[in-house]
Formats: sequence, C-alpha cells, structure tokens
Amino acid sequence: MSLLVMKFGGTSMAGIERIRSVASRVRREVEAGHQVAVVVSAMAGETDRLVALCREASALADPAEYDVVVSSGEQVTTGLLAIALNAMGVPARSFLGWQLPVSTSAAHGVARIREIGTEGLRAAFAAGQVAVIPGFQGVTEGGRVTTLGRGGSDTSAVAVAAALRADRCDIYTDVEGVYTTDPRIVPRARKLARITYEEMLELASVGAKVLQTRSVELAMKEKVRLSVLSSFSDAPGTLVVDEDEIVEQELIAGVAYDRNEAKVTIVDVPDRPGAVAAIFGALADANINVDMIVQNIAHDRPTTDVTFTIPRTELARARTILDAVRSEVGFARLIADEGVVKVSVVGVGMKSHAGVAVTMFRALAERGINIQAITTSEIKISVLIAEEYLELAVRVLHTAYGLDAPA
Repeated sequence: MSLLVMKFGGTSMAGIERIRSVASRVRREVEAGHQVAVVVSAMAGETDRLVALCREASALADPAEYDVVVSSGEQVTTGLLAIALNAMGVPARSFLGWQLPVSTSAAHGVARIREIGTEGLRAAFAAGQVAVIPGFQGVTEGGRVTTLGRGGSDTSAVAVAAALRADRCDIYTDVEGVYTTDPRIVPRARKLARITYEEMLELASVGAKVLQTRSVELAMKEKVRLSVLSSFSDAPGTLVVDEDEIVEQELIAGVAYDRNEAKVTIVDVPDRPGAVAAIFGALADANINVDMIVQNIAHDRPTTDVTFTIPRTELARARTILDAVRSEVGFARLIADEGVVKVSVVGVGMKSHAGVAVTMFRALAERGINIQAITTSEIKISVLIAEEYLELAVRVLHTAYGLDAPA
C-alpha cells in the first residue's frame, strides 16, 4: 500500500462538476489500495475576487485580517470535495490548516511553513478515510490564520508529502506535464518524461508556470518525488526526480521566458566604494528582487552607469525608493524600460558540455535579436531582449538546441 498526496489547482476545482471529476480520480487511487491525502486550491478566480474585496474595504487592510479573508476560498473547496467523496461512497473528512496544524511563521501573506502535524491525518488513514486539506493556509503560534503567498498550495502539498513521508506527490494542473517550452509558442514542444529537481527549480524561477518555485525547493530538500499530471486527461505526466534517476541526461531541458521584467539604468553613478551598495541596499530593504546586473567600466571617468532588472510590477515602487536615495548616492538620473523580456535555457547537461552559451548567442544574432543583459548559473543562461522578439527568440532557441519534436 502506497501513501499518496494529490494536489488539485484552481482550474481543477472550478465548479461542482469539476470537483466531482476530482473526486472520481481520488476514488480510483483509493480503490487501487492507496492511502490518500488531497490538497486543494480555491476555485479558479476566487482568490482574486477575495483580494479585490479586501482592497475595496481598505487600501491598507490589516495583513492578519486579509489572510482570514483570502484563505477562505480553500476552505470552501476542501469541504465540497469531502462532501463529493462521501456521496460517492469514499469515506473522507476535511482538515483546516489550524486543525492539523500547519504551523507557519507570522509573516502574513508570505508565511513559511515550519511544521505540519500528522497525528490527525494518520488517524484518518487508519479509519479508512481520505484526508482533504486546504492548500495556501496555515496558522501562527499565536493562533492567527496565515497564507503562504500566491501559488502556495503547491508548497502546502509538498510539505504534507514530506511530513507524511509519502511515496509520491501528484500535482494535477491544466497541462499534461512539463514541456520543453510553451506549446502555445512552439507547437513542436515535447513533453518530458522526467526532469531533475535542479532543472525544474531553474525553469520555475525564470518564468515556467507549471510549479511554484518554493514547492520545488522544498521537494528537492526533502526528496519528495513529484509527478505533474493533467486533471483533464489520463496521459502520462512528468516525474521530477534526483539527477541520478535519469540515465541519459539531455543537454538542455527547456526554454522558458518571463514577461514580468523591467530594465532600470542608473546614469552617472559616482565611481567610488559604497555607491552601488546604497542603490541595491535600498531596494533590498524594500524586498524588491534584483536579477540581472551590468556595471560599465568607468574608463578614466569619475562616474559609471549601472543597469539591472526588477519585476515590472515593482517598477513604480522602485522609482520612488531610488528617487529618495538619489542625493545620497549622487547619480544623475534613472532610465526605465518596460519593453523587455527574459528568455532562458536550462539544462543539467551544461555542467559537462562546452559551447552552450555560444549556441544561444549565435542563434539570436543570426535573427537580428540584440542581447541587452546576460546572467548565468551552473545550469542556466538567461538573456534580456526587446519584448517584440520574444516568440521568435523562443522558437529559434528551441530549434537551435534540438528540442523540436519530429514533424
């Protein structure tokens, strides 16, 4: 008998008929002899509706009360799925985050899981019940409801699987697995049978929307075997596993992109120790993530230019913060460009192969696509380009690395 954690996202839970379909999938696993815990998201669009209500009530809502409101969507789907399962003859009971408990930090809206109680879950399994758990929500030491941030239900599912030492955590989405790139841009994108934790983590961090970054980090740390599957078909999915479980490693696993990028150039920054630290320190204090950084060499000038990227959604806030430190730092002006995107190639095979970067740069150059900034890791190369070239760049790179499926 295996112990499985099944997680279903908002599109899978969007209405009673889809919830019944989810219940049928769960019943199939129970009839196969498995013990099952199910983690659910709110119905598609429900969290956005609840967020909008909070903002309508107050532009500066108390974070703790905000969490009470936005976590309620998962409570509804948890109860509805338990009802649907019981109606099908599958014994089930629901658990809310505070009942397990899912103990978290007190950082409302972006809480981190510290521990998950499993006594109640194991008692449910012993009684032959399916345990249905809301994703996204937890509780502080002081008993206040918290939420884990957008996409946090994936993290909830992996944390439950780790706490239970589950045999596998199945993440059900609206796609059939992890593809070499977005099939909407490249129809010949291939579905991967297996991908390493490292590759999945890099793909998630540079724009791939299949899994939430924190969930992959946790799965890698706790050695939780993940499977990405579709709620709407029985097609085989993609397994996310350790590198040593993949016999023959591909050079490149996939091409990803991120539209939420803005380029900022700080002009005439004094070329002295501490100037750049003051710029990035101010952004760090405001929890604004900086990605690519390029600093020009002064060449006999007393000043230099510094270019970097931040999330496009943070640009207005970053302007305000940098304007506040302008006199302290002594830079001349700030130039912002929202018409950029980040395109990345990811693959564990980069560790042992030369020429990966030049293939990327040459393929883009041959199509007249200018690279504005570059950043790398051991298994990733990302470039910043003009937004108008996004789809062309993704198609060109997918072909250049031999990722296209046979015609």
